Amino acid sequence: MSMTHRRLKKVYQNAKVIPFDSSSKFIIMSDCHRGIGNIGDNFSPNQNMFYGALEYYYNRGFSYIELGDGDELWENKKLKSIIEIHPDAFSLLHKFYKKNKLNMIFGNHDIVKSKRSYLDKHCRKYHNDFKGCVSPLFENMEVHEGIILYNKDINSRIFLVHGHQGDLLNDVLWPVARFLVRYIWSPLELIGFKAPISAGVSHQKRDKIEKKLSDFANYTNNILIAGHTHRPVFSEPGLGLYFNDGACIHPRCMTGIEIENNKISLVKWSVCTRKDRTLYICRKVIKGPRCLFEYKN
Repeated sequence: MSMTHRRLKKVYQNAKVIPFDSSSKFIIMSDCHRGIGNIGDNFSPNQNMFYGALEYYYNRGFSYIELGDGDELWENKKLKSIIEIHPDAFSLLHKFYKKNKLNMIFGNHDIVKSKRSYLDKHCRKYHNDFKGCVSPLFENMEVHEGIILYNKDINSRIFLVHGHQGDLLNDVLWPVARFLVRYIWSPLELIGFKAPISAGVSHQKRDKIEKKLSDFANYTNNILIAGHTHRPVFSEPGLGLYFNDGACIHPRCMTGIEIENNKISLVKWSVCTRKDRTLYICRKVIKGPRCLFEYKN
């Protein structure tokens, strides 16, 4: 049994279980890597797109699940600095939270959110520049390593996890990887280099990670949805159970996975042009929708 399999099995056994049915709506996104607004902040080019997409889902009663690496806490020490740069995004996330429609999973780049002490210090409140005072943020929220969506209608499970589990640098030796990113590769990124340890860079590394995640999905005989690799994946019924929501930092677009009416879809958000040449944020279904019961053996 591989290290990845052992780690995923442990996460699966201890995952938070969220029941749902045909009336439930979820949007699953990951790898926002929200930063501090400098040239190394990969989220900044898509921040308006992110807000527009989440506003669309909020107005339509969706629950938002962030599948890890929401905040870039390897390059940056303080979440406070990230919130100050992206207050609109956090204000909207707070609205989801107040309606009990926000769940977060930690990834390797925001693994510090696994610590209750960190959440208490950094995530419970923030300085609201609009109101000129300290406002609540995620007062009692826990950030999980894994979540299971339990479908009451068809008695099946969907396992949600970031996907870095079992990787030597990103999971076991993450403090070393964080040190390398924060003090060596982050300064180099500011002058045009990319960190070579990122799963979103190496095609060979992504293939290996996805093979292990897919094998675990087959082992549990449940759909598994991950992030981490930044590569969107949508498996057709009978051909696999592994899905990936992609990332929110693709050049000119971001991707996510929707679950609605017991159907699953892979969607893309981007900036489109109307006939009068005005720009707007548009949603496009890339794959699906496919009925979830088609994946149940």
